[in-house]
Amino acid sequence: MTERRGDVREAGDAREVSEEEAHAWAELVGTARRTVADGLVVGTSGNVSARVGGIVLVTPSGVPYDRLTPDDVTGVDLTGRQVLGSLVPTSELPMHLAVYRTTGARAVVHTHAVHATAVSTLVDELPLIHYMAAALGGPVRVARYATYGTDELAEHMLRALDGRTGCLLRNHGTVTHGATLAQAYDRTAQLEWMCRLWLTASSVPGLSPHLLTPEQVAEVGERLRGYGQRG
Repeated sequence: MTERRGDVREAGDAREVSEEEAHAWAELVGTARRTVADGLVVGTSGNVSARVGGIVLVTPSGVPYDRLTPDDVTGVDLTGRQVLGSLVPTSELPMHLAVYRTTGARAVVHTHAVHATAVSTLVDELPLIHYMAAALGGPVRVARYATYGTDELAEHMLRALDGRTGCLLRNHGTVTHGATLAQAYDRTAQLEWMCRLWLTASSVPGLSPHLLTPEQVAEVGERLRGYGQRG
């Protein structure tokens, strides 16, 4: 059964969805479906959000992404007060709002990607197995464990994200953010790939993978600033 708005917070005055919000919602739903198609989440175990002005559009709680329609727009303000839609927002709303309140992010992707989650149970920081750690701001930290959906988890996440655009959540999954949904998603995919790479390399009996130095990763970070097409 589709979950409807209860007494989590009093909804704001109903209003029509703007054209910009409708476009962002369509992109958000597409990104959420991609997390399932690419094996980064199972069912509805992850969540995606995008900020449009002072409104945060977010996937609703417990609704399969292939069932979401243009009429299911779910949005809150930065205090968490629901201002769009009647579906209950994701239980991980505190994490999403914490990112938007403290960074200039316009999109957040949270997954339960299997390799990244496995790594989160083994180390306090993803070893520097590949230079693409620079795309996330440097060595990827693991946030301390806390129950999902709590302010405590959001606080642990913010510490791990300090100076970074992605982190691991211990025994839980990943969080990345970006200027666009595409960028946030790409960072999630890169993080999962690096975790898979480290697990693969470190599983070879009798051998340990060669790791990069923080200085080498920082040098790549400088090069990435000018990467891609310009003009």
